[in-house]
This record gives sequence, structure tokens and C-alpha cells, in this order.
Amino acid sequence: MTAPTGRRRAIAKALTALLPLAPYADMEKIRADAGAVHMKTLPPGIAVWLATIAHIRHMHTDYEKLLAEGYDRDSARFFVIEQTNIMLTRWRATRLLDADDEEE
Repeated sequence: MTAPTGRRRAIAKALTALLPLAPYADMEKIRADAGAVHMKTLPPGIAVWLATIAHIRHMHTDYEKLLAEGYDRDSARFFVIEQTNIMLTRWRATRLLDADDEEE
């Protein structure tokens, strides 16, 4: 199920504001994830942020490798903060991930 039109527009606006230079393929995946049913109760900006961090973590860091090596989720997330922020910086994100950020 996709988000209603108004929400889709709000997500698109939040995504463009957060990640001005992200590649199209990444933006499309993040947009879809932010519009997912389990994100519908979140404000668009928060949904976009959570979808962005999850996408970068799974697609552009060693997160999956660390999990496969036996690290728990919190430890693996901690160890990929720098890689995540490098990608956010490359995409000229208006926000970076902080070790103290609460997620999900």
C-alpha cells in the first residue's frame, strides 16, 4: 500500500530537503520506505530520516557483515556511524547521525 498523495508530496519534500545530492536510485528506495505502512503514523520528516538511516546502513556500510560476524544490532549500528555519516555528507545531508540518536 502506498501513502496518500498529500503524504507522498510531504515525503518527497522532506527527502529533497534532507538529501539534496543523493543519487536517484537511493532516493527512490528511501522514498518508498518512508511511505511504507509501518511509517504512516510518523511525521514525514521523521519517516524520511529513519528510512534514510536504514537504507544507508544496509546498502552502504558494513552493517550486514557485522551482523553476520555475530555482532548484536546495537553494536553493529555503533560501528557503522562513521560510514553512515560519510555517505550523508557525500549526499550533502542537512543532518548527521549522532551516537545518541534514538531509533525505532
